[in-house]
Amino acid sequence: MNAQKKRDFTPLILLIALAATWAALHALLGTDFFGPAFYNTYTRQALAWRQGLLHLPEDVPYLELAVYWDEYYVSFPPVPSVVLLPLTFLFGMDTPDHLLVKLYALGACLLMYRALKRAGYSRLSGGLVSFLFCMASSMLPMTLDGAVWYHAQMLAFFLTVAAICLLADDRPTPALLLYALSVGCRPFNALYALPLFFTWWILHRRAQVTLKDTIRPLIPGVALGLLVAFELGLYNYVRFGNPLEFGHNYLPEFSFQGGTQFSLSHLGANASTFLLGWPIDIREGEVQFKSFGYSMLMACPPLTLMLIWFVKDLITRRLRLEKAVVLITCVIHAFLLLLHRTFGGYQLGARYAVDLIPYAFFYLLLTPEKKKIHWAECLFLLVVFAMTCWGVTQVHI
Repeated sequence: MNAQKKRDFTPLILLIALAATWAALHALLGTDFFGPAFYNTYTRQALAWRQGLLHLPEDVPYLELAVYWDEYYVSFPPVPSVVLLPLTFLFGMDTPDHLLVKLYALGACLLMYRALKRAGYSRLSGGLVSFLFCMASSMLPMTLDGAVWYHAQMLAFFLTVAAICLLADDRPTPALLLYALSVGCRPFNALYALPLFFTWWILHRRAQVTLKDTIRPLIPGVALGLLVAFELGLYNYVRFGNPLEFGHNYLPEFSFQGGTQFSLSHLGANASTFLLGWPIDIREGEVQFKSFGYSMLMACPPLTLMLIWFVKDLITRRLRLEKAVVLITCVIHAFLLLLHRTFGGYQLGARYAVDLIPYAFFYLLLTPEKKKIHWAECLFLLVVFAMTCWGVTQVHI
């Protein structure tokens, strides 16, 4: 009886809550819960690999393809195609992209819950934080569509959260491997190296672990991460003659139509929209969601909460170096993303800001004195969750 009482059904509840949310939204939108994405760039790349090709066998005009020496290349980092490769043997072109992005979100949610529970959170608080950190943000609409852009971000989100959780479990080797793979989905995720390594370093040194015993456990993970980096660089070099070029600079809009992918000139407009922009317009008395993004502080509320926690830590003098590094790296990451020409293109909310949510989760894990979610924080997240669910039915990405 005691063992049964201690059994934790929260992961099952989270699974049901996520699945019910997705099912309801798909029913409202009339879209497919499981099937292949229309923008199936990664599946096409995996099928091309099976033919021994590094480029696609033909142009697909509606996809974002790089054009290099009259061949058509996938312009995104390749790790998602590695996941899809074995699935192509079962499904061919019809890989279950929409289901995969949901599985990535579910995996991240369950890993968050496990880490928070180990940190001392109750089942209720840990479950709420995990669910709302994943679903009360611009990540929600991305879990409904396995299109190439969302597939890459969702897989990167899962891998980054997994890396943070594994590091918290004192398992640096798989943590650093998964971190490196996340960079093969979203290159700017390379910045997560700073808080990952610094947190490991400072916590072990603070615990008076010797320098040798602090560094030695990192060596296998660093070696695996460097191997992943080498393979990604080699893949880029063979395709484009540059180990740092994934292909985006050879998209027609950047290579010969005059556009600039990253520039300080984009910062002002992006900051106006994705830092200061409101989510709705009122036109002729009708309330409409903006179809091209709004402030990440409203679209991704974990980031707002992290700023609040940071200010509170400053006031109460509880700010530690590792948490400062997490926040500063997040700000740098956000700044670099704001230099992009579109910050994610046609979307609901602030799509690129989803890459930053793991920083907020990391900051929370590094706050051992906080063992539950405050009612005001929960209310804020729930309001954004409701707003995002409504927005999904209004703005179709």
